[in-house]
Amino acid sequence: MATLLGSESPSTGGKRRHCNGSIVTKFTTSKITGQGFSRGTELPGGLLQERDKRAKWHGIPTLLQRLYESSHPNSDLSNAHSFLKVLSSQLSMEAMSFVTEDRKTAQESTFPNTYTFDLFGGVDLLVEILMRPTLTMQKKKNSLNDDLVKDCLSVLYNCCICTEGVTKSLAARDDFVLFLFTLMTNKKTFLQTATLIEDILGVKKEMIQLEGIPNLSGLVQSFDQQQLANFCRILSVTISEPDVGNDDKHTLLAKNAQQKRNASPSLAEVNQVTLLNIPGFIERLCKLATRKVSEATGANFLQELEDWYTWLDNALVLDALMQMATEEAEQSSTESSDESSLATSPLRHRLPQSMKIVHEIMYKVEVLYVLCVLLMGRQRNQVHKMLAEFRLIPGLNNLFDKLIWRKYTASNHVVHGQNENCDCSPEISFKIQFLRLLQSFSDHHENKYLLLNSQELNELSAISMKANIPEVEALVNTDRSLVCDGKKGLLTRLLTVMKREPPDSSFRFWQARAVESFLRGATSYADQMFLLKRGLLEHILFCIIDSGCTSRDVLQSYFDLLGELMKFNIDAFKRFNKYVNTPEKFQTFLTQINSSLVDSNMLVRCIVLSLDRFESQTEDVKVVEVLSECCLLSYMARVENRLSFLFRLINIINVQTLTQENVSCLNTSLVVLMLARRKAKLPFYLNALREKEYAEKYPGFLLNNFHNLLRFWQRHYLNKDKDSTCLENSSCIPFSYWKETVSVLLGSDRTSLCAIASYIDEPFMDLDKDLLED
Repeated sequence: MATLLGSESPSTGGKRRHCNGSIVTKFTTSKITGQGFSRGTELPGGLLQERDKRAKWHGIPTLLQRLYESSHPNSDLSNAHSFLKVLSSQLSMEAMSFVTEDRKTAQESTFPNTYTFDLFGGVDLLVEILMRPTLTMQKKKNSLNDDLVKDCLSVLYNCCICTEGVTKSLAARDDFVLFLFTLMTNKKTFLQTATLIEDILGVKKEMIQLEGIPNLSGLVQSFDQQQLANFCRILSVTISEPDVGNDDKHTLLAKNAQQKRNASPSLAEVNQVTLLNIPGFIERLCKLATRKVSEATGANFLQELEDWYTWLDNALVLDALMQMATEEAEQSSTESSDESSLATSPLRHRLPQSMKIVHEIMYKVEVLYVLCVLLMGRQRNQVHKMLAEFRLIPGLNNLFDKLIWRKYTASNHVVHGQNENCDCSPEISFKIQFLRLLQSFSDHHENKYLLLNSQELNELSAISMKANIPEVEALVNTDRSLVCDGKKGLLTRLLTVMKREPPDSSFRFWQARAVESFLRGATSYADQMFLLKRGLLEHILFCIIDSGCTSRDVLQSYFDLLGELMKFNIDAFKRFNKYVNTPEKFQTFLTQINSSLVDSNMLVRCIVLSLDRFESQTEDVKVVEVLSECCLLSYMARVENRLSFLFRLINIINVQTLTQENVSCLNTSLVVLMLARRKAKLPFYLNALREKEYAEKYPGFLLNNFHNLLRFWQRHYLNKDKDSTCLENSSCIPFSYWKETVSVLLGSDRTSLCAIASYIDEPFMDLDKDLLED
């Protein structure tokens, strides 16, 4: 645990430092080697008292010795508790300073009392006291006093946050970690237990297996709603894959190799299944996520909210206050476990209104996070079915205006990943998690239509009828008893607030991702027109061209959304041309696209695919008119512009740098070549790549790289059903044609005009180098 080498300050005289340091050094060495003293309480009491004042131990070793002597098995622990209370008061002040001030690296000079407590065996002693009832052989086990348990847990937590190494040491004791979960059955010690478990699991090297928790199902079912909300904070650590926050940054080579090594389900996936098997678990989370809370009033609400959050750095004090409210409610003859007891508590009414709302928001963040992770897991369809059945989406829709999206909330914070540590306010975290949930819920799933209300579903049907096209099967099959209530559905409400966001607000990123997920999958003309009629295209173009937005994350999300909105839709291209009505605007738009093809390549793919389809519909007068007038289609129709995009798409990636974020560049380049192959122009494009190489005086650099990329493509996509389905749905090109085109390009026959090898001169050929081996 602590690695204290001396407890005096650096300014202490050399003789005193040696005298005191010899005791501490010998004891520290014995803890490492296992020889000599096993705990500080074994030292002579007189010696401890003699050295105490010089070393500034503040009587802690002596108190620990008395605590040890009064806590033997079968002894009356009331005396032990009195000693613990004295110790707790000394340590709690250091912990409070750590919580309420800027967190610093744990150092002996900053928190001397906590270091001394750990050094002399205090942490080990408290663990021993807590676990003693489980270790006795007696049939009748003596249970510990609730207040003693609470104080033990509080002191342990204080040591964790103030003393480096204590948390890791406790996390390494699997028996203690599993034992802590059994303490959660007691409502009086639940908060302290949950807080300590959360801290321990945050540093534990190996993920805990939920199946190993004794009677987990019964434990969770015994929780009231407030406890379940707290428990979600713990669950979030047990169901999330490591490094999921940087998922896009990991190379696909590394991820594929990892998947080969770990073919079986991960611990996170096993834990997700364990949770889903608990009766009523998802239903209760849905109720937590959608229950109403009191509304705050007053113009200074947001400032008040932020002021409280500044003080309540890790929600520890806030939780304690809310627990006091609960206890007072219980003492006033209400024993109900329902949250109504909290609402009627006199103390709760005395708490600032903003604290009540922050409290509810903070736990809704955790609940939504757990639901979001489960939605992205292997049991996605099972989770989807339950979320629809328990009316999560209509419930969130009813909370939207009053809680989720207040008109005066704004943010210019940075974009945060899934597992990334976030120092946002509770309100900002809540909005981001809400948008992430919508994105996961809508993405490639027929339940996306639950984001609309009945009138909006009728509007989609009318759009299809007017266009003389069949309704989408998922729309027809939507259970109208499960859709949103009220005048607006959740998607429409989201569009409304999206238009009000400041240009560089990162809410725009998450909002665009959520709306884009509604459009992803097989292209639906009715879905596109529904959004076009609400001015979404003009809003996106304003953000890209006129708003001055410089955030690459926001621009990328808008490019992707624009691509899904315009794909194969002639009306969208007509609207585009109406908005981009000057050469200056069009040039600004092209500049934004060209500034980062990794960000904009999905839009480029949409334009190429749409142009190809429109060119086959020349019997349609409207299509011919738009083809002749639209500056964007005219630009992409020029072969030199398509070749320019192709050159750059191939050149900005290679096998070693491919990630989930930039692999789309490879697929976009393939789309260009597949469409060329359909028109028997593939040799022309391959020859153009060769000429580009020679013009750059670097023969082989494009074609060798592209050959290696396609070899990787075969290994990556031919084993992934989901990825291949996404490629087929998004391009309307059968996956068989994707595979066939790649095989043709990788052909070894140098006489084939469609094989890459035919265009690389022998001295510059580098096709045998296998970059794909692990």
